[in-house]
Amino acid sequence: MIQIDPKMLEILVCPITFGSLTYNAETQELISNSAKLAYPIRNGIPVMLPDEARKID
Repeated sequence: MIQIDPKMLEILVCPITFGSLTYNAETQELISNSAKLAYPIRNGIPVMLPDEARKID
């Protein structure tokens, strides 16, 4: 399982709300609670494109 560098997580924000993100190691996603979106992490690289994000409840 790939881990995200905590410093990178401090820098990255949701491209829609500019809010903070939470790392979900189980699903390999960065979660934006404010936008209700989960951005995938592929090969250790966060894909921060809204069209690639999954809607969450």
